[in-house]
Amino acid sequence: MQTVPIQFDAFNTLADKEAQVRIDAARAQLGKRAVLLCHHYQRADVYRHADITGDSLKLSRLASQSDAEYIVFCGVHFMAEVADILSRPEQIAILPDLAAGCSMADMASLAKVERCWRELSAVLDPDEKVTPVTYINSAADLKAFCGEHGGIVCTSSNAPKILEWSFARREKVLFFPDQHLGRWSGHKMGIPHDQMVIWNPDLEMGGLTAEQIRNAKIILWHGYCSVHQMFQPSQIAKFRAQYPEGKVISHPECCFEVCEQSDAIGSTETIIRVVKESAPGTRWLVGTELNLVDRLADEVKHEGKIVQFMAGTVCMCSTMQRIDPQHLAWTLENLVAGNVVNQITVPEHEAKLAKIALERMLDAS
Repeated sequence: MQTVPIQFDAFNTLADKEAQVRIDAARAQLGKRAVLLCHHYQRADVYRHADITGDSLKLSRLASQSDAEYIVFCGVHFMAEVADILSRPEQIAILPDLAAGCSMADMASLAKVERCWRELSAVLDPDEKVTPVTYINSAADLKAFCGEHGGIVCTSSNAPKILEWSFARREKVLFFPDQHLGRWSGHKMGIPHDQMVIWNPDLEMGGLTAEQIRNAKIILWHGYCSVHQMFQPSQIAKFRAQYPEGKVISHPECCFEVCEQSDAIGSTETIIRVVKESAPGTRWLVGTELNLVDRLADEVKHEGKIVQFMAGTVCMCSTMQRIDPQHLAWTLENLVAGNVVNQITVPEHEAKLAKIALERMLDAS
């Protein structure tokens, strides 16, 4: 029976060590009723408790296949939304701290995308000419927008394949919210850079002329990841000068120049796999979030591999960092007491449309 929820105030000053003990105790009591998902970028003192680790889509799909009643997602808001959309009706998705958002996802709101769609209609019929493609790092209502307008979702690993699917249906793509993933994916398909234009939602007509819109193959949203924009070509040049035999691998959310100068480009899962499958003694410079890089470096050091973080300054997903041991302990102890806190629920009509866009992606890839 549900009781009055335990307030977080009692956990705010909890020492990390005590929080860890209480997390373990609550998890033991919950057993298989709760599954704990941790994204690769999650901080180490939370990541250690994970039942399943991975990228956002993988985690949601595996959680939906589990017998767990509660899906506790240690990631960010859009990830928990995807978990709610893909999970069974009886499963409950929970985000331990509702402040764990994504600055990139916030750069494209439904209101701004709908205004973009209306403004494009002054030049062409977007429902005939443009396929909306949203990166999975976006809010559920944007996935629903794509579902409603014949569009689709993509991930960092399948974006080129999803663009192929899109161009098979309409001649142009509106790609949001991450311009860099869209540009790199278009480049891999051989699309000239002058046919990939930036739509700035803060400017009338996105800051574009009618001619630019008509000439474009991909209209890229002016959005980016605050972590991956920290990586620069100069950091790669410095590494190569010091370690000519070294290898560079980057996430496609990095700018084009960083991707162009890297030896390999890939999603979080790809970065981990490529480094782990490389020869013993290999030295890597990695352009993605710090928690992942530090964890990977520790996991491969016994093979003599050296993994270095690309940026010269500390650069981590600060919003995901908000999920700390204190919030996790609070969430789990409430579940033990019969209380659900911070449930993430996507409205039914929105979830239905978003699922259409997600299922198109799964079918296409």
